[in-house]
Amino acid sequence: MSYETLLYDVTDHVATITFNRPDRLNTIVPPMPEEFEHAIGTASRDAAVKVVVLRGAGRSFCAGYDFGGGFHHWDDLNTTDGKWDPGKDFIGTGVYGPTQRFMSMWRCPKPVIAQVHGWCVGGGSDTALCADLVIASDDAQIGTPYSRMWGCYLSGMWIYRLGLTKAKEYALTGKPLSGREAADVGLINRAVPFHDLEAEVARTAAQLAAIPASQLAAMKLIVNQAFENMGLGATQTLGPILDGLMRNTPDAMEFIDLANADGVAAATARRDGPFGDYSQAQPTGKPDPTNVITP
Repeated sequence: MSYETLLYDVTDHVATITFNRPDRLNTIVPPMPEEFEHAIGTASRDAAVKVVVLRGAGRSFCAGYDFGGGFHHWDDLNTTDGKWDPGKDFIGTGVYGPTQRFMSMWRCPKPVIAQVHGWCVGGGSDTALCADLVIASDDAQIGTPYSRMWGCYLSGMWIYRLGLTKAKEYALTGKPLSGREAADVGLINRAVPFHDLEAEVARTAAQLAAIPASQLAAMKLIVNQAFENMGLGATQTLGPILDGLMRNTPDAMEFIDLANADGVAAATARRDGPFGDYSQAQPTGKPDPTNVITP
């Protein structure tokens, strides 16, 4: 199948899915979630595939959902006659929405490694953390700016990967972590210098590919089941409901009005200015723009 938003390749028992909107930092637009689910299904059914690697082309893994162009990419999923439709939002972006399509990697019987570099924020971080293993470059920036405005945790993986203390801290502040910091607090598996990232992911994938597929599937299932018993499914139902509400509060409407009037950059500058991070960060708080993944 030919995809609009991603690339799919199989080499040496490893299927590589590459988000391929580098000019937009691989932000999520339709039909990326549907294409991703299809690609995961293809890898799941291919007996030659033992491991899946997920990465982003260009300067970033994924900078979240694309709300440029007047915030209208997702109108078909959550509005009726130009007005927010809570019921439609619940179905279109909630229980049958993008998060559950990205969660297809959780349900895939084969291990999925997220290879993270550059920006991995918003829905991009929700997506990466659904993978089984996450390996990042030291200077990657991983965060949820929507915690401050216009959103709520969708996959819940920030909660399940962190203990209570750190989960509360990052849920309430929305502040980002570098890849190194994320590894240090246990949000991801490990971080390496960017120039070692692809080799480290390839080494890990090769190790996993040497294990029988049945063993990989069984061990993935037992770990997943333990976390599902903790209420993962309920969290992923509530998250999109609250996300829809937070996109339609008076504060959210003011945020959208500012973005439409003065541009998204102006709205995010107001949101992030007091924290001095994301777009308002000093260069040392941003990913190295010369670190580029070429498909």
